Amino acid sequence: MHAATLLMIVLAAGLSSQWVAWRVGLPAIVILIASGLALGPVSGLIELSLSQQELGELIGLGVAIILFEGGMDLKLGEFKRVGHGIGRLTVLGPPLAWLFGSLAAHYVAGLSWPVACVLGAILVVTGPTVILPLLRQARLNKESASLLKWEGIVNDPIGVLLAVLTFQYFTIGGGFAPTLHGLGIAIAAAALFGGVGGWLTGLVYQRGMVPEHLKAPVLMVLVLVVYWFSNLAQHEAGLLSVTLMGLVVGNMKLVDREALQHFKENLTVVLLSVLFIVIPSQLKLSHLQLIDWRLVLFVIVLLLVVRPLTIGLATLGAPMRAGDKWLLAWIAPRGIVAAATAGIFGPALVASGYPDAEKMLPVVFLVIVVTVLAHGLTLARLSQRLGLAAKSANGLLIVGASPWTCALAQALRKLDIRVLMVDGAYHRLKMARMDGTDVYYGEILSERAEHTLETQHLNHLLCATDNDFYNALVCKAQGRNFGHHRTFQLATHQESTQEPKRLTLQQRGHIAFAGGADFETLHLRQSEGWRIQTTTLRENYDFNQLRQRMGAPGEDWLVIGAVTPAGMFRLYSPEQPFKAETGWRIVYFSAESKPASSDHEMATSTVQAPEASGDQDKARKLDV
Repeated sequence: MHAATLLMIVLAAGLSSQWVAWRVGLPAIVILIASGLALGPVSGLIELSLSQQELGELIGLGVAIILFEGGMDLKLGEFKRVGHGIGRLTVLGPPLAWLFGSLAAHYVAGLSWPVACVLGAILVVTGPTVILPLLRQARLNKESASLLKWEGIVNDPIGVLLAVLTFQYFTIGGGFAPTLHGLGIAIAAAALFGGVGGWLTGLVYQRGMVPEHLKAPVLMVLVLVVYWFSNLAQHEAGLLSVTLMGLVVGNMKLVDREALQHFKENLTVVLLSVLFIVIPSQLKLSHLQLIDWRLVLFVIVLLLVVRPLTIGLATLGAPMRAGDKWLLAWIAPRGIVAAATAGIFGPALVASGYPDAEKMLPVVFLVIVVTVLAHGLTLARLSQRLGLAAKSANGLLIVGASPWTCALAQALRKLDIRVLMVDGAYHRLKMARMDGTDVYYGEILSERAEHTLETQHLNHLLCATDNDFYNALVCKAQGRNFGHHRTFQLATHQESTQEPKRLTLQQRGHIAFAGGADFETLHLRQSEGWRIQTTTLRENYDFNQLRQRMGAPGEDWLVIGAVTPAGMFRLYSPEQPFKAETGWRIVYFSAESKPASSDHEMATSTVQAPEASGDQDKARKLDV
């Protein structure tokens, strides 16, 4: 098969597997491995004409970029909240996991000591490429998510380095002195190439010495260069170097840090799709037949004994919540780094005279599949039972405290919709605090808010300050977290009326409520007696009849949103309209609640709000 055709098959299979996993709600790695097995040992469609060494080097390059991207996601500010836990998991955790994993591999799986020790080192890793998507799905609080994220990203290169040193100890020999020497070289290489190299890269970017269109490609090449030179100094020290490089670059004050990170994230998705197709495709049916009852028992012991014992001892006496300890004791999915490392050291150990190392690659894939399924399918429910995650995302984050937004928050809370109000001025939050609305005092775009603002229980964002361009800036910054289709701002009133001169949709959030529902108009209407009210639609009273009763849209009333019979909140926008059906509760803004006809069964309530100050000029017409 031609190389181009093979590449297209791998890319198509990988990305389609990612899409299928998203549709069915399963961890992507499971679908990817299944596709790789189907295309490799089952059908024989994928056959690479590369030696094991060449394939391992190419896989290493992909893993280097993945770990660098993970390193960029680590924020040093998180140490202020969970530094004690991170230290325990990344300093005490790896040697304990290595020790207990090696003992289990020898006494349970029946592997020789050299193979067992290398396998125990490989299984130290906990797979950031798996845990990060799971964290987004589980809606964990930021403290618990930080612990799992730091452990997954930092322990990956540590586990690989342990595997390298263990392999060298049993194959090269010479005792502990060469091993410690190799460890020292690896640390020095990481500090020099990763730490200093990352700082110099950030400095060059800060001073504009690289043009904007070349920054992302140049950074990718620099990551590979650091990985390669570190490996020349000490075998497999490159992964530790690129992780440190990502940590340094990600925490520097780079204006274009997010753009660089988005590029790396997109590249990581492609690389994961390719690697998890290629690596399992190289397995043979004879490898799968090596899995016996002892290897299955080893996987069970790894989940139920090794991991809990490691976390229990590593966090003993640490000032951590009991819920976090229980969560960490169970959640430890393995990913691409474990698979790639096993693919390198398994054949190398066989060639060095350890035939039972043939079991290493199949048992690692068994561990990956079992842990991803077991932990991926239980993370959300377990974290909710431990009080570490929101059960659902259904609520509104309001940026900008004012009499009108306080009235909106009060109305939504009466409908059991969760509301969080954010403002950088403490005095503006006084009214919301007195009403019992949850508030957050601080700048939403600050680093502190990034680390401490909990929004996993909310699914809509409304920017409602009196500054149109600040609203647009916040929507643009937060759109990735909430989804751009659920990011809204009040209509702009400071812009030109000419459409070509106005902010484009790509530079702002969706306009909420109506094209003329700007800050000044809403507060003027409120001062004139308009109130936020709710009406329930019935079979004999639909949304069209409600419109007819309420009068002219914008002049007599304004649709704010709706709550479905299942209790899900929807914010209305002419750019993101919804179809209201029977049982929906419509939230609207109008002067007063007009009485319904006697044959219309309808429930209406009004929320009284404090008087709003505003311009007494006649409000502009609102278009619904």
